[in-house]
Amino acid sequence: MTLKRIFLGLLLFLAAAVGYYVYAFVTFASDIQQPHIVKDQSPDKPNKSEIPVWGGKERVNILLMGVDSRERSLDEMPRSDTMLVVSIDPASKTYSLFSVLRDTYVEIPGYGSSRINAALSHGGPSLAMQTISNFTGLPIDYYVITDFEGFKGLVDAVGGVEFEVEKDMYYRDPADKGKYDINLKKGLQHLDGEKALQYVRFRHDAMSDYTRTERQRKFLSALADKMKRGATVLQLPDILESMRPYVQTNLSSLDMVKLAALGLTLDGAGAEGHQLPQPGAFREANRGGSVLLPSVERVQTYVQDVLSKSAEQSPKTDTDSATQG
Repeated sequence: MTLKRIFLGLLLFLAAAVGYYVYAFVTFASDIQQPHIVKDQSPDKPNKSEIPVWGGKERVNILLMGVDSRERSLDEMPRSDTMLVVSIDPASKTYSLFSVLRDTYVEIPGYGSSRINAALSHGGPSLAMQTISNFTGLPIDYYVITDFEGFKGLVDAVGGVEFEVEKDMYYRDPADKGKYDINLKKGLQHLDGEKALQYVRFRHDAMSDYTRTERQRKFLSALADKMKRGATVLQLPDILESMRPYVQTNLSSLDMVKLAALGLTLDGAGAEGHQLPQPGAFREANRGGSVLLPSVERVQTYVQDVLSKSAEQSPKTDTDSATQG
């Protein structure tokens, strides 16, 4: 299953409609650049000097984070429930996606060793980017954060998704007085925002976070398919309005448009998702609970191998063919 549309689908969708909905897009872009979800504890250390020019050849790496903002005070920093790195190579017109398992136990600069998803709660987006960069060996240029309500709002704004749930899923969440319980039945059904959130959150089976990240990619691909449809494009202002309070990024308005334009040129053939740490590159241990102790060296080697193979497998462009001819 191709994963191209997981991250790029929404941005391409926005780019296609931006000429028609300029006001809606600019308002949305301006608002989500504000730290209304997570405060950055290191505002004086931006990564702007490392951001490549997309007209050039350097790779662009973006950290996507999903957070749980339920019953959280404004001053309380959340952990990142989901972490996904999107790595885009403008030169080869390819991209790769890496899901980072949240129980990965790593060194968080200035805070010692902990689960990798604690970096956001300790130091905000800047520390999360630095920690992921140290783990993967990739310079992280940008971040995008959304929370549960933003995800639900997006699904509801497009009218829900027809989706095949592969098995019965049930979990009672004692911390939320039943508000976020999971209760899904096997089979094809219409998932609204609340039901879709239950599906992507479920991790209470034998493979835990491994199968949960697979389910997330599967549903997001179906959601992107729904968003490509013409009727959904006409709903753009309502979709942006529903998401605006729940999305935060350091992408500027111009950067968003440039990224969407770059996405139109990317080759999605053969693109796959990869989990980090990969099988064989970690061992399980107990550090106040079950964690994964990774071989950072092996993880970084694996990441570089994936990126190299992705670039090598990309089809030759017209420019390449002309040069070789």
